[in-house]
Order: sequence, then C-alpha cells, then structure tokens
Amino acid sequence: METPARLDAPDADDAPSGIRLRRDAWFFLIAAGVLALDQITKAIIRAWLEPGEAWPDHDMFLNIVNVSNSGAAFGILQGQTLFLVITSLVGVAAIALYYVFPPLEHGLLRAALALQLGGAAGNMIDRVRSGEVTDFINFSFWPAFNVADSSIFIGVVTIIAFFLFIESNRAPQPSDETGG
Repeated sequence: METPARLDAPDADDAPSGIRLRRDAWFFLIAAGVLALDQITKAIIRAWLEPGEAWPDHDMFLNIVNVSNSGAAFGILQGQTLFLVITSLVGVAAIALYYVFPPLEHGLLRAALALQLGGAAGNMIDRVRSGEVTDFINFSFWPAFNVADSSIFIGVVTIIAFFLFIESNRAPQPSDETGG
C-alpha cells in the first residue's frame, strides 16, 4: 500500500531561500569576483600610472594606459554621468529581477548575468565615486577598456550565442506525422 504524500511536505521547487542561496552561491561569487578584480585593477592603474601615461609605450599594439572615460562604451555619451548611473542602476535591478524571478535557469545564462552584474556594478561605482570610469587595456586599434567592460561584453556575447546556438537546437521540431 502506497503512503499518501504529506500535504505540508515541501516540493523541490519550493526549496527555502537559504537552500537556493547556497545553490546559487556561484552566481554571487562570479559577480563579486568580477567587481573585486575590476576595482583592484583600476586602483593599481591609478596608483601606478599618471593620467594619460602608457606602459610600455603608446606606440605598442597593446599597452596599459591610465585613461578616464566620462562616457559609455567607445566614448559615446561623454559627460552624461547621471544618465549612465541611472541606466546602470536599471541594469543591475534587471539582473537582480532575473535572479529573483529566473526566466533563465540555464547555468550558462546565469553565469553570463553574473558577469554583467559584476561589470555593471564596477563601472557604476567609478561613476558615482568620481564621475568617470578608469579604462586601462588599450589595443592600438580599439578604444581603451577595463575588466568591467570585458565582463559585460562577454556576458552579452554568451547570452546571444546561447540563444543562437544552444537554445535554437532545443526548439520543438515539427512532427513527422502528416495530418491529412
């Protein structure tokens, strides 16, 4: 004889929030790691190089340079700090909502969101603190960027690639049966 299920027994989907936090600790560790690495590298650059100074040389294919950017990616929206802080807050809030109400359960998507969260928080901290972001990775053919920018970019590319290559392969296939 089968024992009836207890009505008060929690389902796996109804796991207490503490269990969920432990299960998703890696999400917060990735975001915190990106944030910490971003802030540490920016502090080192500001302490090591004068503004505008490059190491080893400005003429190199790749160098480390201390550049301040009051705009967004590629130098657009220069001087729009308040707008950029507000959009960063909206982005962080959106990522937090995706975490709390997860429409994206796949681990790869959650890792991508964690990269974006850490990066957005890192650049937002700079904008709030000084009104501009410290960039330091400089290829001769590309505007300077930082760890936060890289993490946001990698997160976006990962999400796009996921939906193009992984999720599209899981789309329901039409039935082989003909109805008629």
